[in-house]
Amino acid sequence: MTDSSLEKLANAVLIPPFSGTTAPRWLLDAVEGGLAGVTLFAPNMAAGPQALASLTQALRSAADDVLVAADEEGGDVTRVWYVTGSPYPGNAALGAVDDEALTGQVHAAIGADLAGLGINLDLAPCLDVLAVPSNPVIGTRSFGSDPALVARHGAAAVRGLQSAGVAACAKHFPGHGSTVLDSHDELAVVDGSLSDVIERDLPPFRVAIAAGVLTVMPGHLRVPGLTGSLPASLSAEAIALLRGDLGFTGVIVTDGLEMRAVSDPFGTPGAAVLAVAVGTDLLCLGRDVPEEGYLAVRTALCDAVRSGELPGTRLEEAADRVAALRARLAGSRTGAPPARADGDTEGIGLRAARRALRLTGQQPELRDPVVIEVEGVLNMAAGDARWGLAGWVPAEDLRRITPVPDPGTAVSSALRAAAGRSLILVVRDAHRSPSTQDLVTFVLAERPDTVLVEMGLPYWQPPAGMYQSYLATYGASRANAQAAAEFLGLAHAC
Repeated sequence: MTDSSLEKLANAVLIPPFSGTTAPRWLLDAVEGGLAGVTLFAPNMAAGPQALASLTQALRSAADDVLVAADEEGGDVTRVWYVTGSPYPGNAALGAVDDEALTGQVHAAIGADLAGLGINLDLAPCLDVLAVPSNPVIGTRSFGSDPALVARHGAAAVRGLQSAGVAACAKHFPGHGSTVLDSHDELAVVDGSLSDVIERDLPPFRVAIAAGVLTVMPGHLRVPGLTGSLPASLSAEAIALLRGDLGFTGVIVTDGLEMRAVSDPFGTPGAAVLAVAVGTDLLCLGRDVPEEGYLAVRTALCDAVRSGELPGTRLEEAADRVAALRARLAGSRTGAPPARADGDTEGIGLRAARRALRLTGQQPELRDPVVIEVEGVLNMAAGDARWGLAGWVPAEDLRRITPVPDPGTAVSSALRAAAGRSLILVVRDAHRSPSTQDLVTFVLAERPDTVLVEMGLPYWQPPAGMYQSYLATYGASRANAQAAAEFLGLAHAC
């Protein structure tokens, strides 16, 4: 195999990132030379939907069947609508409604928006069963804690996305929902025995594969009894389980290879070689990996084939699977018009978010309300995307605060501003933040008429009798926020 043919083969299994809102020359040249595609992140989309459509059109002019991937999960994890918040609720809200047809409709709408923007591989949905509420990275990205519910809705999401000609990606195999660690930072260990994993975590992946999901993403997860000291993403045994017992024949995609769970012990290029060697087909690199990082991975793959560390036939097999996916997606492209800036032209996202609302206590009657929003614990996958009620509350009536050891210090000025007026206290995943819980308890002691809004998962509520109204949205997307604003009588400001 010549150097040029080997380099082209390595390119055929890579979807690197790039910086900026236009395609740089090196990237277009690489796509013309056989690069499988790219992975887009929020900064690539910052110029708006028309610019994004122009960007993907430029990529497609270099290769009509190029893969254009993005993590557009809906809800809290959004790339297309990172600045404004997603017009669709996420999986937790859809799981709370538990209407499979609705889940399919929401994901069909997301798929149609992505197709209109030129994105043809959505690195979603999350099929993680949320067995551990304190999980630092899954949270509202999961449909819930019941394997059967997650399986039903995961399959509906897959069918919805793929009905629009966009490949879905079932992640994070074999399941990230029972971990207490974040694989962005370290190797996460799945709780329980292998039999627990098979019973609890695998059903959603089995059902998604039966529904025809085109790609699957293994997680950087160590699974007792299956992967030894390795993560599933680099484990031959985990890939054999996916290919053999579950019967998956499509494209296996890595999670970001720069994530510390794999890059710390192996380096990003080394992790790439190991991933392909054990059976992975398509290599994803995260947002901040520069061109030099992509080139280092490509070089490592070529060197590994030359040295015999990576069989050339394995790389060829991976490239063939990716090529088949590219051809299939190119053949099913819908030609949908570019998505609007706000997305959701049919309004299905807002209707779904309304149905997800859950009120405990009294229907609030508000008078000239002051809103306090409490910053939650950051989810690395969601980033610092926009959330909250700012679009429906005058700026002078909104306070965004960070919990501190002395809650009185944090909220004293807001409480003074709310004297004689209604008070809305908005939190996000209070169950993950003892300081937020202390702040909520302090505010309710001062103002028991406070309306408490939880825009994450409602696993923690104040003691019975301390509050009058508690509203759970099951997510912090723009759709969730608008549904809550309407319910509270604030939506006249939309």
